[in-house]
Amino acid sequence: MQQWFSDHPVIAYILIFVLVTFVYNKVFRAQQKLPLWKEVILYVLMAIGSFMLLIFQIDKLPIIQCLLVAVVLMLMVRIRYFVEGRRNKKNGSSVVEGDGGTNP
Repeated sequence: MQQWFSDHPVIAYILIFVLVTFVYNKVFRAQQKLPLWKEVILYVLMAIGSFMLLIFQIDKLPIIQCLLVAVVLMLMVRIRYFVEGRRNKKNGSSVVEGDGGTNP
């Protein structure tokens, strides 16, 4: 797979940029919206950084694979939070229902 990405650098660059953008938006994004010009500068800098990562990818470092592992780990954490949230919601509602009205 490493050789295929080296043979197709445009696809590798697009994949790196998409994965870097996804990781940024899910992990590092601030709660408030940035002004448009700051957003543009941010994505331009991510595009430049993605080009540097492409150079490392072509030089036989597993950049795309590492980014995919990061995305999978993020999805696992998100699934865990979802399951824990459902469990806490279920336990919280059963405690309230199981109260029997004894508390004033």
